[in-house]
Amino acid sequence: MGKGLIVVAVLLVIVLALGGQYIGVKNTLVAKDQAVKAAWSQVDIVLQRRADLIPNLVETVKGYAQQEVTVFGDIAKARSALLSAQTPSDKIAANGQLDGAIGRLLVIVENYPQLKSNENFLRLQDELAGTENRISVERKRYNDTLQDYNTYVLQFPASMFAGFAGFKQNPDYFKATEASREVPKVNFGAPPAAPAATPAPATAPAH
Repeated sequence: MGKGLIVVAVLLVIVLALGGQYIGVKNTLVAKDQAVKAAWSQVDIVLQRRADLIPNLVETVKGYAQQEVTVFGDIAKARSALLSAQTPSDKIAANGQLDGAIGRLLVIVENYPQLKSNENFLRLQDELAGTENRISVERKRYNDTLQDYNTYVLQFPASMFAGFAGFKQNPDYFKATEASREVPKVNFGAPPAAPAATPAPATAPAH
């Protein structure tokens, strides 16, 4: 076998090896990218669930606090932005605004003891709390899946093929906003008992 044929054979082996590796990396990238999309879809479902609960919650609060128009407007605006957002990054940003608006709503509730004992409000608040917990779970699952994808994209040899395969880092992590961290821990139990009346001063006995 001539030297030229040996060189061609070696090059062919290298090309086949690289081609096989490229196919393997691309298949892994496709699988991880689909996992990210599936995880996001679960986040999207629970965000939609919360958005569906909010109008009834707001209407219940309005029955006791009609004058709080600013926070009601903020909630409506943030909810509208969330529902109209098309990309994960836009939905994450809109959700952060909604977190802050809901936090301000809960502060308002503290000023209306009768509202805190309203049966409909308590039911809605309980449903909202359950949805918030679910959002937290799905958000972490999504972030973990996204981190796994991004790590693979950056690691060698995947980093060498990712660009050619049309894959790049995805920056759309779901971060807890400052507003969501500051949402007060509101006690939605029975309203506090009225303070005891100050005893009247004792009268001096008649002489």
